[in-house]
Amino acid sequence: MLTHNESMARHCSFRAGGLAQIFFEPNSIEELSEFLKNNNLPVLVIGLGSNILIRDSGFEGVVIKIGKLNGLSVISNSINVEAGLTLAKLSRYCGNNNFYGAEFLSSIPGTVGGALAMNAGAFGSEFWNYVLSVTTIDSQGNLISRKKDDFEVGYRFVNHKHPGEYFVAAKLKFNEEPGKQNIKELLLKRNKLQPIGMASCGSVFKNPESNYAAELIENCNLKGFCIGGACISNKHANFIINNGEATAKDIETLIKYIQKSVFKKYNINLETEVKII
Repeated sequence: MLTHNESMARHCSFRAGGLAQIFFEPNSIEELSEFLKNNNLPVLVIGLGSNILIRDSGFEGVVIKIGKLNGLSVISNSINVEAGLTLAKLSRYCGNNNFYGAEFLSSIPGTVGGALAMNAGAFGSEFWNYVLSVTTIDSQGNLISRKKDDFEVGYRFVNHKHPGEYFVAAKLKFNEEPGKQNIKELLLKRNKLQPIGMASCGSVFKNPESNYAAELIENCNLKGFCIGGACISNKHANFIINNGEATAKDIETLIKYIQKSVFKKYNINLETEVKII
């Protein structure tokens, strides 16, 4: 599917953002490859749009949504997944087929591609702990196999040693023995602590070393504070909620206000998890 001047508010969990000059949703990796071979515009690849904020001015180029690239297959004891597969579906599949360690993924509202791009994590686990290898695609549509050591991986960041490539698939290896985590318990814990079902991007800020972003924000008495239609959640201070009327500018202004407030009180620079485009 290809459209012009597509509202990105429809495709981002913040429910805010400007227009994409061109919006493309491929049905397969092969279709994506053919499109890129004939494209000369800037590219932005998204999954569920759960970790990005596209400014009100929009994106001059092509936004590619990879949600239909959601294949999954098992070879021996490893799982091959395409980048558009949701983490919730991957977690459920693992839980139903005796692959262990993926339980934490059930609490992350994103796709495999997003998890690869930012080393998504929750409850003490991180996605790249289970990655064996990945397949990327470059701006000319070439598919490339990459080893895990082709990337520098850390807390909520992944540094490409080969810039200009996008994740389209991964080979994963989970545990063969049950661990201590339980999907139902993790979801109950998430629902108790986080404003589930509201328009947000999840955690806005990374946790600074030896600190929790939510605690720092709450200690600045910012819970419930709003700028325009963007409000800091009363349930979890590291969540910003769109009350239905927020612009991307409202959200970005609130992010900067939080950063200034925390720095003034604690001399700590909060680094965003959300990517501002």
